[in-house]
Amino acid sequence: MSTPTSRSWRRFLAATMFVFLCSGSTSRTVDAVQTSKLQVIMPKDLRKPGDGYDHRDALFGIPPYGGSIQQQVIYTGDTFCGSELNKKKAYPHHKGEWKTPFILMVDRGDCTFVQKVRNAQKNGASAVLIADDMCLCDRQTCKPDEEAGEYCEVDEPIMADDGSGSDISIPSFLVFKEDADEIKQTLMDNTQVRVQMSFKVPAPDSRVEYDLWTHPSDANSRPIEKSWGVAALALAEHASFTPHHYVYDGIRAGCQDEEGNNQCYNLCTNNGLYCSTDPDDDLDMGASGADVVIESLRRICIWNLYGKDDGVGEKWWDYVTNFIDQCDSFEEYQDNPALSKFNDPECVSSALLAANVDEQKVNDCMTNAGGAGEFVNSTNVLLDKEISDQEALGVVLIPSLLVNSAVVRGSLSFSTVLKAVCSGFAAGSEPDICKECANCQDEEKCVTTNGYCPAKHTDESLFGIGAKGVSIQTFAVVLVGMLLVFAVAIAIQHIRQQNQMREQIRGIVQEYMPVTEAQGQDTSLALPQDDDDDDGDANGSGPSSFSIT
Repeated sequence: MSTPTSRSWRRFLAATMFVFLCSGSTSRTVDAVQTSKLQVIMPKDLRKPGDGYDHRDALFGIPPYGGSIQQQVIYTGDTFCGSELNKKKAYPHHKGEWKTPFILMVDRGDCTFVQKVRNAQKNGASAVLIADDMCLCDRQTCKPDEEAGEYCEVDEPIMADDGSGSDISIPSFLVFKEDADEIKQTLMDNTQVRVQMSFKVPAPDSRVEYDLWTHPSDANSRPIEKSWGVAALALAEHASFTPHHYVYDGIRAGCQDEEGNNQCYNLCTNNGLYCSTDPDDDLDMGASGADVVIESLRRICIWNLYGKDDGVGEKWWDYVTNFIDQCDSFEEYQDNPALSKFNDPECVSSALLAANVDEQKVNDCMTNAGGAGEFVNSTNVLLDKEISDQEALGVVLIPSLLVNSAVVRGSLSFSTVLKAVCSGFAAGSEPDICKECANCQDEEKCVTTNGYCPAKHTDESLFGIGAKGVSIQTFAVVLVGMLLVFAVAIAIQHIRQQNQMREQIRGIVQEYMPVTEAQGQDTSLALPQDDDDDDGDANGSGPSSFSIT
């Protein structure tokens, strides 16, 4: 009889074997379409026609999709694992401090790619070129010096994230040895080298198709899964989204024996056909790899029911967000995985209800596809399609984003995804949300405020116009009303001033020109009589008065 300890040990060995086989079954991601370009601008003899220099993009950092970086190159002369740039060792030699911006070239080796790029970023670099130090065995243009103990490398190196690259905001390329050596030698000869790094995705027409590969327990996918729904709605009919869920092929991973029995315990469903890694790293408690497979199938069905037709899937995004908030609680219960609600049917039902998703329709979809579970022996057509699609595209890294069949590199932040999707539209066909927000300083805030970017509306923002203030129509009505009030007030003031002026004139006239009456005539404006006329002739014929009226 086996003891609990022996059972746990066998489970551990099975899990270790599963992870090893899965990681070794595919060694690289196949890029269907190149999304970046590296070209030397000067000196001219280093320029390469066509697509420029062959290179590989880093899987971290934030590439400026739809844009480019063109700067002078500084070669550190070493692997740059230290934090400070030694200008005495750098090429070409330069008097004084290196002024930003510049592109830094460093040698491969001694530390992780992330550490090198982080050091470069701290020293003001706008991008990084990693110079490979080993030839690839399948490249005829690069031959290792066997006498010097050099050897070739069978597989291409992948500039992967070491788990700490979330703070990296600059792009980086790996340049193969034969090309890197030529560029380094030019710099070491104290010759200026200027390169351009361009980033784009194919833009065939006015509708973008983009796909996200992930699985329900991937922590790196949660931020974009929670935030991107509002952008999917804003893009509306201009873009078509498709979510994919990475499921391991159990047969290929060795989880089903010749008799059809599951060899990987609770990491797999359907007798070892469909598998995933344990989300909480505890094979005896909490959620299992099989639970991840079942949740993947559930999300596939939700998409087919509520998102496949319009390519937006508002209810799908609502469910995923609700599930992450309510049920995906590994971090909260990492000390006690048994308390996790990942596989709690009540939590799943609550998330479905909150998203207004019909649970019965989803369950029927899962069953009709072939089902998934410990006691299910049949294949599942939906999970089989996911496996065939990921093998056809060569997807091995999670999360992965494809825009118009081109793999997007770098960390999948909201900013990176929006720039990549918006750069996939043909020139002149970009929707308003891309025109306003793709180059905004805070892209996510711009999208959530219906396309209002404060940096692009400085004049309007001074008056509080736009999505963050009053509407333009309301502002216009208030402005017209204020102008009318001012006009009436000015008219009333003008009338009052006119009346006051008449009263003042009348007072002045009465004070300095006294009123007299003579012979029944109105002589209010008469001049006073001359005293010399009092002795006129007896007939009174002399001038006794004179009137101006």
